[in-house]
Amino acid sequence: MSNLSAPHFHDEDAAIAYIEARIWPEGPVCPHCGGVERISKMAGKSTRSGLWKCYQCRKPFTVKIGTIFESSHVALHKWLQAMYLIAGSKKGISSNQLHRILGVTLKTAWFMSHRIREAMRTGDLSPMGGDGGVVEVDETYIGIKDGAVKGKSYHHKIAVLSLVDRTTGQARSAVIAAPTLAEVAPIMKANLAREARLMTDEAYLYRGIGKFFASHDSVRHGFGEYVRGETHTNTIEGFFSIFKRGMRGVYQHCREKHLHRYLAEFDFRYSNRAGLGYNDADRADAMLKGITGKRLTYQTIGAR
Repeated sequence: MSNLSAPHFHDEDAAIAYIEARIWPEGPVCPHCGGVERISKMAGKSTRSGLWKCYQCRKPFTVKIGTIFESSHVALHKWLQAMYLIAGSKKGISSNQLHRILGVTLKTAWFMSHRIREAMRTGDLSPMGGDGGVVEVDETYIGIKDGAVKGKSYHHKIAVLSLVDRTTGQARSAVIAAPTLAEVAPIMKANLAREARLMTDEAYLYRGIGKFFASHDSVRHGFGEYVRGETHTNTIEGFFSIFKRGMRGVYQHCREKHLHRYLAEFDFRYSNRAGLGYNDADRADAMLKGITGKRLTYQTIGAR
C-alpha cells in the first residue's frame, strides 16, 4: 500500500482530525483569545467541517486560523498531499509538478509551495557548535541579482552563507548582500556558540571572525588541499551540492526576493534527513508543527 493511501490524504474530515491532533495535542485552543476552556465543536447539517466555538470570546474558529492554511480554498487533504510530496523530494518538487498531481492551477500550486516553505522556516536561534562542536561555514553563489548584468566573475550572482553543525547535522542559510566581513560576522556571532570550533576555506573574510570562537581551522582549496585531519568543509559542500542540483535541475529559476524561502526548504530537509533518523512522514509532521503564526498572503509574496 502506498503511503499516500492514508485516509487523511483523501478525506477532508480525516485531514482535519489529523491536523488538529498535531496542532492541538492537548485539545483545541481558541486563536482569538487563547482560551482552552468552554470550547465546543459545532454540529449541524449546515455547519462546515472542523468548526469550533469559544464561549469565552464567543467567536467561531477552525484549526486553519492563524496558520498557512488560513483563507485557503484548497481542501486540507490536498495541502497534506503537497506537504508530503515536498517532504519526500530530496531536491524539491516544482510547482508545475504539484499542479499536475494535485489537480489545482499552477498559480495555486506556486502559492501553496511558498506557504509550505514558510512552515519549514524554523526560526531556531539556538547556538550551533555548543560543547566545542565543529561548525563548517562557507559561502556560495547562485542565480542572478535583480537588475545585475551577467559577467565573468560572481559579482552578478546572489550570495548565500550557510552554516552546518557536524554534531547535530543541522543547517542554516541566509542570503547576504555581499561576501564581506560586515555581512558575515553578525550572522555567525548570532548563530554560533563561542565554544564552537570553526572550519572554513581560506577565504579572507573568515580570518577576522575566527578569533571570536574556540578555534578556527581552514583548508586551502586554492592549493589543492581539501582535507587535513578533521579539518575540511566537505560536509557543507555536500549540502551545497543538494541545494544547487535542486535549484538548477528542479526549480531552474528563482528571483532574489524569494530565495530565502527556498533556502528554508533545503535547510529543513537537510536538518531532518534520513541520516538523522527521519522519514518522509516525520518530515511532513515536522512541517505541520511549523504552520502556526506564519500566514502568508499572495500580496505579501509579491510585495518586495
